[in-house]
Amino acid sequence: MTARHPLPPCLLETEEGRRLNGPAADPAWRRWGPYLSERQWGTVREDYSPDGTAWDSFPHDHARSRAYRWGEDGIAGWSDDQSLWCLGLALWNGRDPILKERMFGLTNAEGNHGEDVKELYYYSDGVPSHAYMRMRYLYPQAAFPYARLVEENRRRGPQEPELELIDTDVFNEASYFDVTVEYAKASPDDILMCITLRNPGPEAARLHVLPQLWARNTWSWTSGCARPLLRAEGNGVVAATHPLLPSRHLLCEGAPRLLFCENETNFRRLYGIDVPGPCKDGINDCVIGGDEAAVSAQPQGTKCAAWYVLDLGPGATAQIRLRFRPATPKAVDAFADFATILRARITETDEFYAALQRRIADPDARLVQRQAFAGMLWSKQFYYIDIPQWLDGDPVQPPPPPGRRQGRNADWRHLNNADVISMPDKWEYPWYAAWDLAFHCVTLAAIDPGFAKSQLVLLTREWYMHPNGGLPAYEWAFGDVNPPVHAWAAWRVYQMDQALTGTADRAFLERVFHKLLLNFTWWVNRKDPEGRNVFQGGFLGLDNIGIFDRSAPLPTGGCITQSDGTAWMAMYTLNLLRISIELAQQNPVYEDIATKFFEHFLGIAEAMANLSGNGVGLWDEQDQFFYDVLRLPGDRHVPLRIRSMVGLIPLFAVEVIDQAMLDRLPDFAHRLRWYLNYRPDLARLVSRWQEPGRGETHLLSLLRGHRMKALLRRMLDETEFLSPYGVRAVSRDHAEHPYTFEHDGNRFSVGYLPGESDSRLFGGNSNWRGPIWMPVNYMLVESLREFHRYYGENFRVECPVGSGQYLSLREVADELSRRLARLFLRGPDGRRPALGEAALLQQDPAFRDHLLFHEYFHGDTGRGVGAAHQTGWTGLIALLLHPRTEQHLCGFMLNERMLADVRA
Repeated sequence: MTARHPLPPCLLETEEGRRLNGPAADPAWRRWGPYLSERQWGTVREDYSPDGTAWDSFPHDHARSRAYRWGEDGIAGWSDDQSLWCLGLALWNGRDPILKERMFGLTNAEGNHGEDVKELYYYSDGVPSHAYMRMRYLYPQAAFPYARLVEENRRRGPQEPELELIDTDVFNEASYFDVTVEYAKASPDDILMCITLRNPGPEAARLHVLPQLWARNTWSWTSGCARPLLRAEGNGVVAATHPLLPSRHLLCEGAPRLLFCENETNFRRLYGIDVPGPCKDGINDCVIGGDEAAVSAQPQGTKCAAWYVLDLGPGATAQIRLRFRPATPKAVDAFADFATILRARITETDEFYAALQRRIADPDARLVQRQAFAGMLWSKQFYYIDIPQWLDGDPVQPPPPPGRRQGRNADWRHLNNADVISMPDKWEYPWYAAWDLAFHCVTLAAIDPGFAKSQLVLLTREWYMHPNGGLPAYEWAFGDVNPPVHAWAAWRVYQMDQALTGTADRAFLERVFHKLLLNFTWWVNRKDPEGRNVFQGGFLGLDNIGIFDRSAPLPTGGCITQSDGTAWMAMYTLNLLRISIELAQQNPVYEDIATKFFEHFLGIAEAMANLSGNGVGLWDEQDQFFYDVLRLPGDRHVPLRIRSMVGLIPLFAVEVIDQAMLDRLPDFAHRLRWYLNYRPDLARLVSRWQEPGRGETHLLSLLRGHRMKALLRRMLDETEFLSPYGVRAVSRDHAEHPYTFEHDGNRFSVGYLPGESDSRLFGGNSNWRGPIWMPVNYMLVESLREFHRYYGENFRVECPVGSGQYLSLREVADELSRRLARLFLRGPDGRRPALGEAALLQQDPAFRDHLLFHEYFHGDTGRGVGAAHQTGWTGLIALLLHPRTEQHLCGFMLNERMLADVRA
């Protein structure tokens, strides 16, 4: 839960703004929301296998019959902030072998490019309080092609495209059901659920609609736990009592048949063990197979469904309405004010976004941004795991395999998570990832700075952060190493919050900063074992961008000195330096800490230039580019000349400090001058500290002007990095000239892959070998703007290379923003590149304005690739749709001068 938090005046004038922060603001508005996962099966949390094969140990086929230990899942899911009561939607077209209760997709082993959801659905709208939310699901009228999707994708090789649902014939002639689910709150605990169903096809079709309410299974793991209870009370009313929550009623309009069962495992189906009583799949068996014995003889249980059967003619629409609210003794019509409340919440949502987008003139850009924010809001999820209990097992369950206590996450026994967290993708990545979350928070700060700040604080709490200072990466390996972007995100959220509200939340900044000091120390002690200021963080989120698995022992022996790992640490150092300076404005103690980070930054810069004192560095003077360096036994150094994002990340380590700020910190300024005079070699190497830039600013960067221009010549060359849709992760030159390395008769190679991966080194959807990734592109845009603050308009580079057009760095950032926005905006030909080649998605009015925010994008065509709903970090597009951020706050590339302009 997040506390009241100031919002900008334009948003406070809206009802949603007042709901979040007005005189009657109530944090209880956040108690209910879209917190249900879209996939709980196949997760590490539910894996109790001896070999840790999460996908295989709990497959989709088990999901309808097997009780989950740590969460729940569903379509259009809704729950309280502990997922004790869960609402969701089930459908049946009369042809499928199972109820459509959850999204179907392929496991990592089944897909030719790894795990992949094989459904068509969209997050359409929503507001931060979740007073109104809307999503859309497309359900075929023909039998869902489960077997074909599995068999065909398994048959296809990694060089072939995936078979998607849209590629089958199930949507031909509009033969599908168009299902829209809306939630609206009459009050913080009074939930309206409206399901609108349309048959756009030419033939009449029957649809079974089963909105479901169930209790998360909290009673099967420990003896003596009180059970919740759902009980029919007549006229479509279900009484819901829970030992941990006040009593509630589910009211179903139209008095449908109510089906009840228990949210417990069907041991008979899965394990051949005869256990009496209706199980979790009882409703499925009753509706699909007509098995009346599969549901409760008495109208009660821990899971229920309201069974509606609709016959929809061609073009016909129907609506089903439910209300889930606190129990009331009054026999009032629960639906008399339903339509009024729903209309009011829709109007309030429109007003909220009208205020937010008041300076975006392009209606298409407003549409893209609003759907991006909707995806961010729908991607919240209640995430629950208690690692000691997961390792040791539950009192009334069989013990986990003995090797579990020395296996995955065994050294994270402090970790106990039970919170609503922003997820990368609630199907494909239904677990938080530390570096993804940092980017999520920067986007969310535009509409809900309080939630963004609370998320950044959350990951530094003692039940998340390791006692040694490590941040939890993700549940597959909490101890893995992600790029250290938490400080960057905290600083950006702080800036955005201050610009939006006019209030500097230094308490937030200080709280995060203290924990990040521990994390920085962890990095220095664990990832720079020789104390040389060069870092070996493993794959650092960049997956298979290189020729080796950088998280495993190298086949050559030795180690890799990472250009990206070291540059990320240089950036981290500057982020903490800047936070220290900000905190020192009110507490001079932080001046000493700022000096420490300044000195540490210069040490990293020196190491990048000269790794071992013999002139060998990460900068390659021959190619004018940064490369990883393979350090072989005998202290031999081999640059790995792969032109990739690894060599562009040094651009991220840049900070510009105003002279006025230094004037307010004379002790800090004095120490800086002394150090630079004492080490003029470092001063010349990394900064133009004693050469004030535009407006009396000072630059700290790994790059002086010459090297920066050299990198930009590569980055802005359309035959190398620059795509029509952003910056590629690998130079396109490697398509014809792949990098190869030979050792002991083995040949290692990296080429340019603009789309899907042909390597399963890190899983089928892990591919940094050419596509466009939004987070690093966003940081390139931000870094260029920061450089421009120092260099001004007179520092110009050719963009694109060979065009004869010279732009300032701000204008280059604007151009990159435009190219990234081009992924989603409809072009002159009416196409949105991210939607790919499917004619239905590009041309049909029912589809062409509904967007998917993919994990990454094809480096040549812009087609969306990877996880289809990773609005998490791809949601950053919401902040890039207006490139002139000096004029529009939805860009949020802020600095001190802009903050002053905004407040004025």
